[in-house]
Amino acid sequence: MSDTLALTQQLIALPSVTPVDHGCQQLIAEHLAPLGFKAEYLNFEDVENLWLRRGTEGPVFCFAGHTDVVPTGPLAAWESAPFQPEIRDGMLYGRGAADMKGSIAAFVIAAENFVREHPEHQGSIAMLITSDEEGPSKYGTVKVVETLEARNEKITWCLVGEPSSSKQLGDIIKNGRRGSLNAKLTVNGKQGHVAYPQLADNPIHRVAPALAELAAEVWDHGNEFFPPTSFQISNLNSGTGANNVIPGSLEALINFRFSTELTEAEIKLRTETILNKYVTNYYLDWSLSGNPFLTGRGNLVSATVKAIQEVVNIETELSTSGGTSDGRFIAPTGAEVVELGPCNATIHQINECVAISDLEKLTVIYQRILENLLL
Repeated sequence: MSDTLALTQQLIALPSVTPVDHGCQQLIAEHLAPLGFKAEYLNFEDVENLWLRRGTEGPVFCFAGHTDVVPTGPLAAWESAPFQPEIRDGMLYGRGAADMKGSIAAFVIAAENFVREHPEHQGSIAMLITSDEEGPSKYGTVKVVETLEARNEKITWCLVGEPSSSKQLGDIIKNGRRGSLNAKLTVNGKQGHVAYPQLADNPIHRVAPALAELAAEVWDHGNEFFPPTSFQISNLNSGTGANNVIPGSLEALINFRFSTELTEAEIKLRTETILNKYVTNYYLDWSLSGNPFLTGRGNLVSATVKAIQEVVNIETELSTSGGTSDGRFIAPTGAEVVELGPCNATIHQINECVAISDLEKLTVIYQRILENLLL
C-alpha cells in the first residue's frame, strides 16, 4: 500500500463532519513534524485550523485544504460505511475521499518526498488546513489569512486541493472563481380576500415583472476566463396556504454568480433600479459570499500546467467554473492561487470515491510543482 493511500484511509476513518476536525489536523502535523514543519493551531470559535510551515524565507508555497466533510446522508444508501474506507475495483470509497482528504494526503506525501530529496530547497513550504470549508466559512481560512496578514506573513503561491478534474485527472485546473452575491428580497403588500382585490395589494403580482426582468437581464458578456454573470431565484415564498387569501408579503432568495466584469456595487445598483420600476415597498438584505478572483498565466499556472503534462501527458484547461472555494480568501492578499485535485464526479454524493491510481499520480504532480517552483 502506498503512503498516499494509507494516509487517505486514515483521514477518511476520522468522521470529521463540518466543523469538527476529529483529529485529522493532528495526524497531518505528526506526519510532517520530523521533516521540520512547525505546527501552529489557530482555532476560532468551534473551528480548528492548522498552519504548518517549513522554512522562514520567501517565496512561500502553500498547500491549502479542508479536513471537514459534508454529512453522509442515509447510511443505508451506502454500499459500505462512509467512515470505513473500502477499496473496490481500483476505487477508494468513503466520505471525503475526493473532497478532499485524498488531496490532503497527496500533498502531505508530496511534501515529505520533496523535502527528503531536496532538504536545502529554496523558500518555504506551508500548509493551511481548516475544518470550516463545507460550513459557513466564517472562522476557517478567512481567519487564518487575517492572522497571517496582521503579522505580514505572505503566501506567494497557493495550491488548493479542491477536486477540479472533470473526466480525467488534471484535465481542468481552476485559476479563479466567480463571485457569489446573495440577497433576501422582501416585498410587502396588503393581505385580503381574493374576491375583493381592490381592498388588498398582492406582492406577487407587483414583483413578478421585476423578477422576470432581472432573470432576462444581460448582466455582462464575461471575458476570456469567466462566463457571463448569472442571476438565479433559489427560493420564493408567499401566501398562507389558503386559496382564497391574497398574501401580505413575499420573500425571494436570489443569487448572482458574477465575473470580474462587474462589481458588487454595480450589481446592487442595477438590481434596485429594476425593482424600483415595479415596486416601492420592498427591502433587500445583501450578503457577499466572495468576490471573483483570477490568477493569470504566471509562475504558478505555468508550473502546474507543466507538471500535469509531465505526469499524465495531457493539455490542461484553465477554468473559473463551479462554486466558491477558500481560494477567495487567499487571492486578495496578492498570492497566485490555483485549484487542482481529483475528479469531482462523486463529491457530496452517496458512495463518494476516488481512483487509487489518481491519488498516486496526484502526489507526483504536486511534487513536480514544488520542484518547478522551489529548485
